[in-house]
Amino acid sequence: MKRYSKSHHTAMSELNITPLLDLAFVLLVIFVITTTPLVQDKDLNLPTASSRPKDQPRKPNYVSVDNTGHLFLNMKPMTLASLQTELIDLRKKDPDLSVIVRGDSAILYAHVVNVLEVLQNANVVKVSLATDALPSGPPNK
Repeated sequence: MKRYSKSHHTAMSELNITPLLDLAFVLLVIFVITTTPLVQDKDLNLPTASSRPKDQPRKPNYVSVDNTGHLFLNMKPMTLASLQTELIDLRKKDPDLSVIVRGDSAILYAHVVNVLEVLQNANVVKVSLATDALPSGPPNK
């Protein structure tokens, strides 16, 4: 008869969180390493827009027009003619080519129109215009 037998099944009184902390640390390190700046392009003073910009495409190409009117495709200096041939070559490699046009707010509107015309001639249909978001708060009147 088992009058004095003790149960071998006892509840765990402590919770070991070391593996959970290790996992959280590894995920944090992976997040920090894989996060890169959104745009590694020319530093421009972009115009502001009141609407929220769309999500960026997976692998965008940037056409930048600086405050002197010079063109750049992914940081590479271009002319309008070389931009068109380069965009046609990129379009042949990637039919789903997406381009973000970044124009300095101090340039003439005609420079951006010329870039948009080149994009249209190169048959690039996924085109976005980059802007800075308006600062939050009440509008100034």
